[in-house]
Amino acid sequence: MFPYFIREGFANFGRAKFAAFASTSAITVALVLIGIFAVVGYEAQVVSTMLREQAGEMEVFVDGQAGMEEQEALHARIQTLPGVAGTEFVSHEEAAEVFRREFGEEASLFEDPTFLPASVRITVAPPYATPDSMSSMAARIENFRHVDEVVFNRDLLVQVAQNRRLISAIGFALGIIVVMASVFLVANTIRLTIYARRLLIRTMKLVGATDRFVRRPFLVEGVLQGILGGGIAAGVVWGLYRLFLQQMDQGPVPFYLEVSLIGGLVTAGVLLGWVGSYFAARRFIQNIELH
Repeated sequence: MFPYFIREGFANFGRAKFAAFASTSAITVALVLIGIFAVVGYEAQVVSTMLREQAGEMEVFVDGQAGMEEQEALHARIQTLPGVAGTEFVSHEEAAEVFRREFGEEASLFEDPTFLPASVRITVAPPYATPDSMSSMAARIENFRHVDEVVFNRDLLVQVAQNRRLISAIGFALGIIVVMASVFLVANTIRLTIYARRLLIRTMKLVGATDRFVRRPFLVEGVLQGILGGGIAAGVVWGLYRLFLQQMDQGPVPFYLEVSLIGGLVTAGVLLGWVGSYFAARRFIQNIELH
C-alpha cells in the first residue's frame, strides 16, 4: 500500500498543477519569511556577543611601589581566577609606548611618560561578561596586594545586557507570530487544494475508502510540496544572506550556518507541508457529504 500512496502523491502534482503550485508557493513564502527572520536574529546575536566580548575587558593598574617579582606574582594570581579567559601584562615602558603612539607629538609635553603605571589587561570569558560577575571579580582583585585600581566599563555592560534581553524578547515574540502566520497561510492554501479535489475524494469514499486511506496521498503530497518549497526557500535565503555579507565586506556564509540554514528550512518545509495537509485533509474529508 505504501508505494500506492507515494505514487498517488506524485500523481496529484499533475492532476492539479495550479493547486500544487499554490501550496508550494505558500510554503516557500512562509519559509523565506522564517529564514530571513532566523538570519536577522542570528546576526543580532553575533553583534550582541561581539559587543559583550568588547565590554568584557578589565584593566588592573599596579601600585607603583611594586617590584618586578611582585608584579609577576600579581599577574600569575589574576590568571588563576575563574572567568579569566586571557591576560596581558603591560609594563611601564609598554604603557609609555602606547601613550606616545596614541597622542603623537603631544606626548612630548611629558618629559617622563614612564609615570604611567604597569597594568594587567584581562579578557573575561563570555559567560562571566555580565555586570554582576565583573563587579564581583573587580572587588576581589582590589583586595589583592599591590593593586592600585581596577577599571572596567560597567555602563556599557549594563547597556549590552539590557539590549540582549530586549532583542531576545522581541525576537521570541516576532518568531511566534511569523510561525503562526506561516502555518495559517499553508493550512488554508492546502485546504483550498483539497477542496478543488472534493469530487475525487467523494468518489473514493463512495467505493468504501476509509478516511485514513483517502488522507495519506494528500500527506505524501504535502511532504513533497514541503521539500520543494523548503529547497527553494533555502536557496533564496542563502542567496540574500550571501549578498548581504558581500555588501558588508564580510566572508562567505559559514559552512555550519549554511548546513543549518538549508537543512532547517527543508525540515521546516516538510513539517509545514505534513501538518497543513493533515489537519486540512482530516477536517475536510470527515465533513464531505456522500449524497
